[in-house]
Amino acid sequence: MRLTGVIAIDGPAASGKTAVGRILAQRLRHKFLDTGSMYRATTWMALKKGVDLTSEEELSRLVRELKMEIISVPGDGERLLVNGEDVTGRLRDTQVEKWVSPVSKVLGVRRALIKEQRRLARREKMVMAGRDIGTVVFPKAQFKIFLMASPEERARRRYLELENLGHPVSYAAVLEELNRRDRMDTERRYSPLKPATDAHVLDTEGFTIEEVVDRIMAFIEGR
Repeated sequence: MRLTGVIAIDGPAASGKTAVGRILAQRLRHKFLDTGSMYRATTWMALKKGVDLTSEEELSRLVRELKMEIISVPGDGERLLVNGEDVTGRLRDTQVEKWVSPVSKVLGVRRALIKEQRRLARREKMVMAGRDIGTVVFPKAQFKIFLMASPEERARRRYLELENLGHPVSYAAVLEELNRRDRMDTERRYSPLKPATDAHVLDTEGFTIEEVVDRIMAFIEGR
């Protein structure tokens, strides 16, 4: 199978998109882009600059002022720079978790970041993870994968991730926040979270990251 363009990986929060996408990209020798990091970075910069997070006008103005660059650091994966500042370590902050869904609902923010995602993908073959890659950003992607798992399993993953990052929080709080995120993502007016009609849907519960990647590779190679 000759691979061209973008491989889209979509799914709800903590479904494994980033971890799976990164390993899949390594196997295929593609570049990897976690588009969620771009929305998180926008949220972090809005918090840092004191932007009114309920103002669509202010958020839309802010995102146009941000220059994002993704660099690969040997042994350290991808780092996200915003206006030259490495914000990678701040993307899982509690306040970012709280506000990223409302920020990502803003049409001006989505339009600006989708434009940037398409620009980045024109340069080279890429595995791109997000929530609307296969439905909005690249509806004609060669392969579309949609990952899913129960809210409880995804909350467990996110809880362990935050704990490892030094952001201790209760499992109950993580589950509550994740359910809130799910509602906002699926009910938002622009680009609601849903599988593309031609997406390959995978339930990741009970599988390791490597096993999920193996299943995706088998799907790609079988086409």
